[in-house]
Amino acid sequence: MRLLLDTTFLVEVIRGQAAARKVLAGAVSFGHQLGTSALNLAEIYSGIRDHEERVAQEFLPTLTCYPVSDSIAERGGRLRNAYARRGITLGLADAVIAATALEHGLALVTDNRKDFPMPELSFYPMA
Repeated sequence: MRLLLDTTFLVEVIRGQAAARKVLAGAVSFGHQLGTSALNLAEIYSGIRDHEERVAQEFLPTLTCYPVSDSIAERGGRLRNAYARRGITLGLADAVIAATALEHGLALVTDNRKDFPMPELSFYPMA
């Protein structure tokens, strides 16, 4: 299985949270391919703390990084627009991250499922 690690999960791993590290270790032991979006990387580096820098620099380059292509940007924008028409506000970043997962057939690893209400999106179990 190919996984897309969302920002919240990445932060937990970088900060050494045991539950996140356990999920990560399980995913690796099952041979899942780990990746993240270029947008997730931007979110990480926009809020990184000085003492987290070393761990981030060692861990993040081991992940496949999916770029935000024109088709992903369009799909993310369309997702956000479709939900807005139904009265549901999606963050632009979350819509683009969801579009990345959908475009590449990835299961999303996140603690914030409420931010990703798309029924077509698959999630990797966190517990």
